[in-house]
Amino acid sequence: MRIHWPRRVFAQVLLTQVAITTGVVMLVTGLFLAPLSHQLDDQAMRQALSIAQTTAAEPGLVHQLTSTEPSPNGPVQAEAEQIRQATDALYIVVMDTRGVRWSHTDTRQIGKHVSTDPSTALAGREIMQIDNGTLGRSARAKVPLRDSRGTIVGAVSVGMAYDSVRERLLGTIPGLLLYAGAALAAGVLAALALSRRLQRSTHGLAFADISALLDEREAMLHSIREAVLALDARGRIRLLNDEAQRLLELTQDAVGRSLGEVLPPGRAAEVLAGQVDGADLLTVCRGRVLIANRMPTGDGGAVVTLRDRTELELLGRELDSTHGLLDALRAQDHEHANRLHTLLGLLELGRHNAAMEFVVEVAHGQRASAEQVAERVNDPLLSALLVGKSAIAAERGATLCISPGTLLPDVVVDPRDLVTVLGNLIDNALDVASVIEVELFAEGTTAVLRVSDNGPGVAPDLREQIFTEGWSTKESPAHRGRGLGLALVRRLAERYGGVARVSAKAGGGAVFTVVLPETLAVRKLTEVGEFQ
Repeated sequence: MRIHWPRRVFAQVLLTQVAITTGVVMLVTGLFLAPLSHQLDDQAMRQALSIAQTTAAEPGLVHQLTSTEPSPNGPVQAEAEQIRQATDALYIVVMDTRGVRWSHTDTRQIGKHVSTDPSTALAGREIMQIDNGTLGRSARAKVPLRDSRGTIVGAVSVGMAYDSVRERLLGTIPGLLLYAGAALAAGVLAALALSRRLQRSTHGLAFADISALLDEREAMLHSIREAVLALDARGRIRLLNDEAQRLLELTQDAVGRSLGEVLPPGRAAEVLAGQVDGADLLTVCRGRVLIANRMPTGDGGAVVTLRDRTELELLGRELDSTHGLLDALRAQDHEHANRLHTLLGLLELGRHNAAMEFVVEVAHGQRASAEQVAERVNDPLLSALLVGKSAIAAERGATLCISPGTLLPDVVVDPRDLVTVLGNLIDNALDVASVIEVELFAEGTTAVLRVSDNGPGVAPDLREQIFTEGWSTKESPAHRGRGLGLALVRRLAERYGGVARVSAKAGGGAVFTVVLPETLAVRKLTEVGEFQ
């Protein structure tokens, strides 16, 4: 049968851990048994050496060896057998300097030459070894036998049965295997617990499925047109897709860093960090109007999605302006009808000269107003904005006038930003005032926009707060939120390296001033003195 490797992650991890645990236990058991065997051999040889030394130290043994003949019933044999039985040795052999046995467990070997070389012991050195003899394999030791003058008169050889050493070694194996089995069982249980936890974490998926999911996730995150930002429990960025990099003006280096390191302080950073609760939170970041939603994750982090509403916000403001223009056109239609009725009445009364003067006066007034704005403000978008806002102001019963100091003849690099700034300031002024004055002028390549009104003004303690997102005293229209206009003005000013501030107007009211550096391209004079 062919064994199939499991596909699921937890099963593969379980089998791998069990195999590793089994291998480690077997290796440790082998590494323990190897030195144990050597230790038991050394212990047996040292025991034999100790018995040999004790036997050689017997005071009467030298006299018996030198004064008698080797015999199974001799005193040397009797002394050796007594010591052997007391120490449970395999044999105790006493030999003379010729290597002839004077004692042995097998009495038939007495009087014969020893089977192993005794020269080392007869030379005065002690020796321990594992060797084979007439009684089989044994752990043996040999020591010299000296008389009272230190002269070597023989040697003593003691052997311990090697079977007993092997039995001791084998006797330790069951206990060792028991401990090894317990360690293996503990390892298997730990591997099982870990694999079950891994199964819950991976939802029982296979490695191929996880790899495919990761590939699909990367493709999806970098293809969708919604910004996705993932944060860990410490507020550090751990995932950033392409749209998030574009909207927040970040690079891939931001991954692993905290929000405070990569974003300027303000509402945007607070919304992303979860310090502001709610759904579809509006914020302005680096001049863009964003809608943020934050969803916590199980590990304490969060996933934040961002949608760009900059264009939608601009369209909403244009819609407001369009509604205002429609109202203004409707009012002008009524006014035009009234003028036509007046003109018709003058003609029916035969006052032709008065009718002609009335027509000239009305036409000249409208032409002069538009021409005045066009002469002072070169950019057509800004000029059209001012003309349109004048009509809206007139419809609301307010007056929008252009300051005598207004002069902006230079080419505007990006007029849409100036239209956004100026339109927001005029709209805010129209909501609270009846007289609004607009002033635009250039300082080199810097454009300065100033809008003043005769409204209630702004309290000193609110002059910074009104530029924050979400702050407003007005009810929001149905199609967009409030509290973004002035915040967007300040963000645009800061993007150009300028400022947006508000101050009090003499006699009552507020003065909003916005400085936008590097927004103008100064036009040069040609040789004939005309502007290019």
